[in-house]
Amino acid sequence: MNNLLNEILDHNVKFVENHEYEKYETTKFPNKRMVILTCMDTRLLELLPKALNLGNGDAKLIKDAGGLVSHPFGSVMRSILIAVYQLQAQEVLVIAHYDCGMSGLKAEPVIESMKERGITQETIETLTYSGIDIKQWLHGFDNVNESVEHSVDIIKNHPLMPKGVPVHGLVIDPKTGKLDLVVDGYQN
Repeated sequence: MNNLLNEILDHNVKFVENHEYEKYETTKFPNKRMVILTCMDTRLLELLPKALNLGNGDAKLIKDAGGLVSHPFGSVMRSILIAVYQLQAQEVLVIAHYDCGMSGLKAEPVIESMKERGITQETIETLTYSGIDIKQWLHGFDNVNESVEHSVDIIKNHPLMPKGVPVHGLVIDPKTGKLDLVVDGYQN
């Protein structure tokens, strides 16, 4: 039976045997000294780097749903801080996009989908009793520009972020790659 994992592994054997990796060799340090937080949207996989003139090795790239810093001490913020302190990133870019699935996302349909796939009401209630506001945790945002401003604000004002690191906020059009500036980190 041929499945996705087998397709990936079969391709990988040929990729390594043919030394195709050689054209991607670089170091762990970003050539352009930046870390980018963006959305996991499939339309940005190749479009975003091309729209920013980035090649392999140019930037640290962090992807999550909505390109959000949802918690000041979560894994996204930790990754940004590691990029700045250990991996020579000198600037931070938060790049969200128009037509994002997190825009206007409501928790209720996600919870219903979870239940349809076997997550019990009891599990959801246990999380609630444990202090997890699952509806808030699954809630998206209403305005992409405000979402970018909020993430930029969390990063820039984080108690562990060194002063003077520019934190920029942008929104990209997932069809054309056009960037709209929301926050100019050099001005703040």
